[in-house]
Amino acid sequence: MRTLVIGDIHGCSTALRTLLDAVKPGPEDILVTLGDYVDRGPDSKGVLDILLELEKTTQLKPVIGNHEILFLDVLDQLSKDKGEMDLEGWLRVGGRETMLSYSTDHQTLSWENVSPEHLAFLSRRCLRYYEDERNLYVHANANAYYKLADQSDDWLFWTRFDDAYPHSSGKRMICGHTAQKSGWPNVKPFAICLDTWVYGSGWLTCMDVAAETFVQANQAGEVRRCTLADLAEPPTETK
Repeated sequence: MRTLVIGDIHGCSTALRTLLDAVKPGPEDILVTLGDYVDRGPDSKGVLDILLELEKTTQLKPVIGNHEILFLDVLDQLSKDKGEMDLEGWLRVGGRETMLSYSTDHQTLSWENVSPEHLAFLSRRCLRYYEDERNLYVHANANAYYKLADQSDDWLFWTRFDDAYPHSSGKRMICGHTAQKSGWPNVKPFAICLDTWVYGSGWLTCMDVAAETFVQANQAGEVRRCTLADLAEPPTETK
């Protein structure tokens, strides 16, 4: 049994398919996904379809990210016909790409086409966090002084990796959220950030926690591999 952790996907279904083909998670494996499945990239719908498939074939632990929270908030406000949501603000940070991925012509924003199955997955089955004996798995960050059950939304979903400190539990934190535009995971002695900017010119990263190895894939269908030791002095190029 492996524990595999995938960083922010952001609508990049080609990179996700490529990565899954490379790591081949099976029914005995725990697969932790760190959130931000939607927005920015071209195929948020496709990414959520893949996650629904993974629920049937592996032990998926899907953590929710801030972009899913925004997505659900917008759809809730639209369903109630309320005007206080900054719809244009969300569209500018990747929401437009998400809505277009549900459109039959890929040109029209199609609120009514969002799958109820996708909404159920995001609102009912996604987790605020996941934890095992040695690691904390969160979307963005965790306050060093509080248990995960006592963390605020601001820490779990919005606080950047720059503000990470050793957790009082002694466990290592594995997170996403803060895009590493080098294309490589950001490794600290007590924390690892796996958001490697796949929607930009970076990569989608999967970490095998016990083996301390990484597999990465990009939207061009390329794959590369490295170890935790390699990242002591990672290359600076993304491709």
